[in-house]
Amino acid sequence: MSKDSSPSGQQPEELKQEDWAGEMGLKWLASLSLFEEMIAPIGEALLARAGYQDGETVIDLGCGGGATTLAIADAVAPSGKVMGLDISPDLIAAAQERADKSGAGNIAFTCADAATVQLPDAPYDRLFSRFGSMFFADPVGAFTNLHGLVRKGGRIDLAVWGPPRDNLWMMEMMGVVRNHIEIPPAVPRAPGPFAFEDLEYLGEILDASGFTNVDIAAYEALQPVGGIGATPQKAVEFAFASMAVGRALADKGEAVIDAASKELASVFARHHVPGEGVMMQGKVWLVSATA
Repeated sequence: MSKDSSPSGQQPEELKQEDWAGEMGLKWLASLSLFEEMIAPIGEALLARAGYQDGETVIDLGCGGGATTLAIADAVAPSGKVMGLDISPDLIAAAQERADKSGAGNIAFTCADAATVQLPDAPYDRLFSRFGSMFFADPVGAFTNLHGLVRKGGRIDLAVWGPPRDNLWMMEMMGVVRNHIEIPPAVPRAPGPFAFEDLEYLGEILDASGFTNVDIAAYEALQPVGGIGATPQKAVEFAFASMAVGRALADKGEAVIDAASKELASVFARHHVPGEGVMMQGKVWLVSATA
């Protein structure tokens, strides 16, 4: 999930082949609370921008463990409803359990590929996605399918990562990795976390898929890597166990992993704020468009 020092800002090959139906979904689930703490404010900013109202029907694309789905369900209650959609069966199971415990009666979940899924209750009024829209192999085809799930005049709201150079949390991690292994160059605009860093490209995708009135705002803030209050070492453990940087080092041998771990702990220590955690800069595009 990052880039090299070249101006193209694309993520390396090892870091874009992410199996969200399997391995990556399980990794996210294993550290669900820490991931949520890291990106929860971004979801809150996107929810505020969306401004959901009672009675609206919403798809939560890439719903993960269901935190945003629950928040949307509360916003559209009592007469609205939300469908949480994710490709990971493990995350959908966790989200369903979470919703059941909450007692919310206006939530349903579907485990499917959003690029091809057909929902019986479509079209919905709205679509929401916090970091669930950047991984499609055929983005125009996928967004065309999503366009068909939203009523004419309905709105989509997306959060996607901005340029890697503006996301220090990833740039510095990848800088450490590159000190220990070689990362091959990536294919421009490849599916992955930073696929839509280029707003011109994102605009082309949305336009070709039938969306109009694209509006984009930047969101910038410090993010707690490894969760709120994490020590530098805990943040390293989180990164290596749960993020793609750990996978890039996984088969490189104990000596390489140990050296990279110590170097990354030193980097994280420079950003550590007592009581808050390893606080590093992030930048996100908050995107809205009309179907």
